[in-house]
Amino acid sequence: MKIKELFVGDTTNTFIQFFRSLFVGGVATVADMLVMILIRELAHAPEGVAAVFGFIVGLAVNYIISTFWVFAKAKVNNRVLDFIGFGVIGIIGLGLTQLIIEPFAVEGIFGKGFFVSNQIFGSLLPVDKYYIVGKVLAVIIVYMWNFFARKFILYRNAEK
Repeated sequence: MKIKELFVGDTTNTFIQFFRSLFVGGVATVADMLVMILIRELAHAPEGVAAVFGFIVGLAVNYIISTFWVFAKAKVNNRVLDFIGFGVIGIIGLGLTQLIIEPFAVEGIFGKGFFVSNQIFGSLLPVDKYYIVGKVLAVIIVYMWNFFARKFILYRNAEK
């Protein structure tokens, strides 16, 4: 495999798609986290609300770049239906994100999260910043879900 193949041209190679998806996911994650942190810190919105706004921005960035660079061909030739499928997988990822962030939240859906209530990180991190640790964990887990679900549900048969 040549280095150029990692970055240029359409591909059906899962390794190359995974590699490219890491870059796309990185850009989308930066957009997601920036929006989440800005809304949380500037608007003082609850962590879960801020995460939803970050998710929307991250999903849009991810879809746009992914459809041009990672997955060349969708099973469905209708962009609206393709985006809906992409979005549904992303919404499941959002649900996973919410579940993962909840134990780290000061203002969680069920009150203070487990890690905040028990101050698990001691003096290493202020409790009002624990949600960032939860978000980092969520990014890793949800990235794997998003890539493989999109690869095998939306794009696998389109590559043949």
